[in-house]
Amino acid sequence: MTTKFYAHWHDVPEKAWRWPNFSPAEIACRGTGKLLVNEAALDKLQALRDRLDKPMIVRSAYRSPEHNRAVGGATRSKHMNGAAFDIAMSNHDPVAFEAAAREVGFLGFGFYPRSGFIHVDLGPARQWGERFPVRATAFAEEQQPAREVLAQSRTMKGSGAAGVATVGAAGVEVAQQVLAETQTAILPLVPYLDTLRWVLIAVALGGIALTIYARLDDWKRGQR
Repeated sequence: MTTKFYAHWHDVPEKAWRWPNFSPAEIACRGTGKLLVNEAALDKLQALRDRLDKPMIVRSAYRSPEHNRAVGGATRSKHMNGAAFDIAMSNHDPVAFEAAAREVGFLGFGFYPRSGFIHVDLGPARQWGERFPVRATAFAEEQQPAREVLAQSRTMKGSGAAGVATVGAAGVEVAQQVLAETQTAILPLVPYLDTLRWVLIAVALGGIALTIYARLDDWKRGQR
């Protein structure tokens, strides 16, 4: 097992660090800034990150003996060997995380559902604590509900119908006035135009009602 100690994580040469998804500061002791680079452990941590293909929040990695005592860590904690990591479960499914961690070679597991993290280490094989409650559905990152395509939105359809019908009704009224004043030859058509105007007004009201219903329905389903 290859290890290298640094009095502070700032002292780690950039070229010596080969774990792209983690930084020396993340792995260093939270209380002192000291860092013990355990290459075998970090290789497995990077392999786990690659397998999960999503960020991992490291709550605790290497602990200096003095910091380990200060936080009440076990007297033979694997954290003091740089061989243990506490990973937050805020963005992971604990079941999938545990399975992936076992696949890449972690052997020790500690479950802390109340604190929201899982401890993994290089072994020996053992586990403690109660596992996280099983989720009702598989974990997925929160996503905003998909928006309806604007041209296909019920709200836009309703608004469009109302707008077209309103303009149409106004146009018919103007046409009616013009015909009544200047086109005496087709005066018999005027009553029919009046009927058409009221039909278009009814369509406009129906469109407005559809718009209001669609917005209320979208709000109930969390789309607005």
